Amino acid sequence: MISEQNYKGTITHFSGFLIDNENEFGFSAVDYSKFKYGAINIAREFGYLLADRFIENCFKDHYNGKQIVVLPSAYSYIPTASFFMKVFFVEKLNLFLYKNGYPIVQETKINRTVTYREDYGEMSAQDRYNLISGDSFHVDKAYVEDKQLLFLDDIKITGTHERIIIKMLNDAQISNDCYMLYFAELINSNISPKFENYLNNYFVKDLEKVNDIIKNENFIFNTRVVKYILNADPAEFKAFISNQTTDFKRDILFQAIGNEYFKFENYLENIDMLMKLT
Repeated sequence: MISEQNYKGTITHFSGFLIDNENEFGFSAVDYSKFKYGAINIAREFGYLLADRFIENCFKDHYNGKQIVVLPSAYSYIPTASFFMKVFFVEKLNLFLYKNGYPIVQETKINRTVTYREDYGEMSAQDRYNLISGDSFHVDKAYVEDKQLLFLDDIKITGTHERIIIKMLNDAQISNDCYMLYFAELINSNISPKFENYLNNYFVKDLEKVNDIIKNENFIFNTRVVKYILNADPAEFKAFISNQTTDFKRDILFQAIGNEYFKFENYLENIDMLMKLT
């Protein structure tokens, strides 16, 4: 496996919350689950909170003024939940930079080549590595040259995703100084990595809970919620989708096609149903 000892630049880690007890998180597990399933109002709350903690505890006394490039977790077409947290994190960080006469951040994307149906949060550490190591990550080397890189994700469980990022940087011969930021980090190795799945689904147990988020929060599609909806039993999916607006039906169809979910047999019946409804 790849470790940061192989990396030639410096890596600074920061996590907004450190989880040592599977029953005490320091933040609302209900809100975290809603955030993972499309509640952008909670993404705003989390992004602002992470920015405040990062600036106060890690950044303001050590920043050297070099241009920062922010990179959210890799995605292909549909953004992840952490992408939307990144949007609001950047707002707060930019405000700090502007007030102190520093350049505001730039942004770029980590491109990936593989789309998964599997739920990453259900996997062991080894299974995570086996899955993600078959993917190919890419970043624009010329764009990030001589800049500080800030990689942002919602939670660190085993560190597999971070190791793949470091491999990507090494393969591209990039040795920039980096920040690795997380909203939360599991620091107790005695807790199974499947704890992530428990946290992701703390509130969302079925499509009725997804519908609750759609109706009562500021909802936006992300990778997880699109996969969850498409993976539902067709009868449950039909009952759920019949209660959504025409715009919702159209938008989830476009999301499914954009992320090539038609390549997965388990999703095809529900995608075909959407085709007939739009």
